[in-house]
Amino acid sequence: MLATKGMLFPIDFILVCIRWYAAYPLSYRHLEEMMQERSVLVDHSSINRWAIRFLPLLEKVFRKYKHQVGGSWRMDETCILVEGVWKYLYRAVDKQGKRSTFF
Repeated sequence: MLATKGMLFPIDFILVCIRWYAAYPLSYRHLEEMMQERSVLVDHSSINRWAIRFLPLLEKVFRKYKHQVGGSWRMDETCILVEGVWKYLYRAVDKQGKRSTFF
């Protein structure tokens, strides 16, 4: 699936960088610093090339596993007391009655 022939770094390092870049609002330079803290010397331009090369492939693979969501949701929010701290509680219900609750 992922052709890594000729790469200087193991695929584990490459996938960690790509995952952090895609999942969190981090720049390539931030990722370079984070990898240096882990004793991996990589340039931000290398991370950029990895993202350009591998993100479209990973997106294509993961799209198969993405669950389709309903077109209509009802959202409700309220304030509740949790261990002495007021927090917002959000609840969503789709057309089939499936509920999602999160703080």
